[in-house]
Amino acid sequence: MKRVSFVMILCAVALAAAVVFSGETRSVEAVTCSPIELIPCLPAISTPPKPPSAACCGKVKEQLPCFCGYLKDPSAKPFIDNPNIPKVASSCGVAHAYPPKC
Repeated sequence: MKRVSFVMILCAVALAAAVVFSGETRSVEAVTCSPIELIPCLPAISTPPKPPSAACCGKVKEQLPCFCGYLKDPSAKPFIDNPNIPKVASSCGVAHAYPPKC
C-alpha cells in the first residue's frame, strides 16, 4: 500500500512540474512595429491588386497591434489607409480587426 501511495505522489509531482514548465514555453514575443515588415503586401495593395500571399497575411496578423500607430505616422499612413487594405484584411481572415479602433 505504501508503494502505491509513493507512485501516486510521484505522478502528481511529475504532472505539476509538467504544467509549470509548459507555461514557460508559451511566452509571447513583443511585436516590433515597422511598416517595412508589410512589404510582402505591396502586390496586394497595388493597382491592380493581386491576392495576398501567405507571407503578407502572416505579416498583417503580426503587425495588427501596430496599425493605430501607423495611421498616426505621416510616412506610414498612405500604406495603411489604402483602399485595398480592407480586402487584404478580409482575405487574410482579420477583417474584424480592420479598420483598427484607436
